[in-house]
Amino acid sequence: PAPLLLGFVLGKLMEEYLRRALTISRGDATVFFTRPLSLVLLIIAAVLLVLVFMPAIARKRDEAFQEE
Repeated sequence: PAPLLLGFVLGKLMEEYLRRALTISRGDATVFFTRPLSLVLLIIAAVLLVLVFMPAIARKRDEAFQEE
């Protein structure tokens, strides 16, 4: 329940600041990849997503390769 609550609370703020950053950069999304801090945060987010989905993918792969 706590992550869901955080998502509801912070989601609106994140969307607002994303829109503000895109407005300042005139719609150029590369601003998120050119700054070192934002690039590091994006890489961390990508790694965390991979770590979250790896067990489910491994489980499905193991089920597919199991002999009957």
